[in-house]
Formats: sequence, C-alpha cells, structure tokens
Amino acid sequence: MENRERTHRFTLRLSEDENRILEAKMKLNNDPSKSYVLRKLIVESDLYEIDYREFRDIATQLAKIGNNINQIAKRANETRSIYQTDIDELKKEFKEICRLQESMQSKLQ
Repeated sequence: MENRERTHRFTLRLSEDENRILEAKMKLNNDPSKSYVLRKLIVESDLYEIDYREFRDIATQLAKIGNNINQIAKRANETRSIYQTDIDELKKEFKEICRLQESMQSKLQ
C-alpha cells in the first residue's frame, strides 16, 4: 500500500441512468473497471464550455422569419395572388436564413 501511485480517493454517486451509461462504455471499450474508465476520461477527455446564448438568439430569429413567411403564405392563399413586395420579403428572409446558417456553421468549427 505504501508504494501505490494513486493515493487520492473519492466517492461518486450516480443515478441508474448514469451508471448504466458508464457500464455500457466499459463493455464497449472492454475496460476492466469503472475506476479505469473514469481515470481514462479524466486524462484523455477535453471539456468544452459552450455558450448557447448565440444559438438561442439565432433560433429566435429563425422563428420570427418563419412566422413572417407564414403570414405571407396566408395572405397569398387568401387573396389568390402574391405581390412583388411579398416576393421581395421572401427573398430577404431567405437571405437572412442563409446568413444565420453560415454564422452557426462558423461558430461550430
């Protein structure tokens, strides 16, 4: 015991689901013990902090754009015609969707 490399011990409580996931990862990787899997995760895994505020803002903007498009479609169905201003608005909304998509992709990389 005196020559042990690992001298720090801690207790970890898991829910049934968390324990099931840990055991599945053990089996998947043919790892011998939960301690081994946890040490491996500590040493080899990176943690990332993700700020989801921008994604929520983008989702809100996309919902507003979708609402605008639905209003235009409703008006077109009611009047059985679509005006150039409606087409221009749809083009503008589509360009905004493309811009938001590019923004999201650049943040994910």
